[in-house]
Amino acid sequence: MYKFLLYIVHPYSIPIGKPLQQEIERQGHQVYWFSELEYTKKYFTDNEPILNTVEEVLAYEPHIVLTSTDTVADFFPGIKVQIFHGFSANKRPVMNDHFNIRGFFDLYTTQGPSTTKTFKEQAKKYGFFEVVETGWSKVDPLFPLVQKEASQKPVILISSTFTTKLSLAKNDAVFAEIKRLSETGNYHFMCVLHPVLDEETKTKFKSLESKDFSYYDTTDLIPLFKQADIMFSDTTSAITEFLLQEKPVVTFRNRKPSDHLINITEVSEIETAIKLALSKPEQTMDAIRNYIKVTHPYADGKSSQRVIDATIAFLNKDKSHLKSKPLNLIRKWKVRNRLHHFTLKSYDKAITVNLK
Repeated sequence: MYKFLLYIVHPYSIPIGKPLQQEIERQGHQVYWFSELEYTKKYFTDNEPILNTVEEVLAYEPHIVLTSTDTVADFFPGIKVQIFHGFSANKRPVMNDHFNIRGFFDLYTTQGPSTTKTFKEQAKKYGFFEVVETGWSKVDPLFPLVQKEASQKPVILISSTFTTKLSLAKNDAVFAEIKRLSETGNYHFMCVLHPVLDEETKTKFKSLESKDFSYYDTTDLIPLFKQADIMFSDTTSAITEFLLQEKPVVTFRNRKPSDHLINITEVSEIETAIKLALSKPEQTMDAIRNYIKVTHPYADGKSSQRVIDATIAFLNKDKSHLKSKPLNLIRKWKVRNRLHHFTLKSYDKAITVNLK
C-alpha cells in the first residue's frame, strides 16, 4: 500500500484532487490532503481526510506527493509530482508560467502533446525530472461525453479570469451588455467567476440574478459545463476545459486568439458572436476538434488512473540517472516561511521505493 499526499493551496484545486483520491482509494492505497492555507479547509467535506499540520505530514511520511501548486514543501518525504492547477491559459505574451521550471518536482504528468513536447525539452535541458503524458484528472468527470438535452433557451456560461487587464468581469461596458442581454428573455446565463476575484465584482454579478441569470459560487465547474450550450469568457484556463466537450467559446479580447475560439474585441459584437457560436459553424468546430487532439486527446475519463499508475512506476524505477535538484534557496525559504517550519532538511533527489 503506497501513501499519497494531495498538496494544494486554494479551494479550486479540490476538484483536481477528487478524481485522484477516488482512483488512489480504488487501487487500495492510502491518501490524505494537505493545504497551505487554513481557509481552504472549510471547503473540504468528511470524505476528504486531511492532515492539518506540517508535523502530521512528516509523521505520515508519504511516498508520493501530488501537487497542483507551483511550489511544494521540499522537506516533505516522497517524490514530488506536478499535476497542474489548470491548462495553459496564455495570459502572458512570452513564456507562459505553465512551463516554468521552479526546481521542486521529480515528475511532471502532462495533459497532452502540446505541453508534453515543451516539458520533455525542459527535462532534457535540466536533467533532474522526468515527464509522462497522462491527461488531466480534473476533467475525468466530463467523460464520457453525453449529448446535452435541448432547453427552452440557449444556456450561456460566463467565466472570467481574475487578472484585471484581461478580465471581462472587470469591464463595466461588458457588464452592462450582459445585463441587457439577460433582460431580453432570449437567453439563460449562468455565471461563475474566479474565486480570487474581488468581492465587489462578485457582488455586482450576483445582483443580476433572475429567472434568466444564475450566479454560482462554486469551484466545481463540470456540472455547469454540461448544462451550457456555449461559454462566454476572456483568457482563462477554464476555456480549454469547456472546449473538451466540443462546444464553442466566445472570448472577449483573448490574449492569444485562434481559430478554435470566436474572439471579439468590442462590446457591440457580443450578441452577434453569441448567435454565431450557437450555430456551431463548421470551421470553428473543426478547429476545436484539432485543438483537442493536441491539448487533451483523452476522452475516456481515465486520466487519474494514468497519473497514479505513472507515479507508482516512477517511484519504483531506478532514478540514478537523474541529477540533484537545484539549491533553490530563495524559493525554499519562501515555502518554509509560508508554512512556519524552518529546517535544513531537503529531498534533492527523487526517492525509490518498491513495496511489491
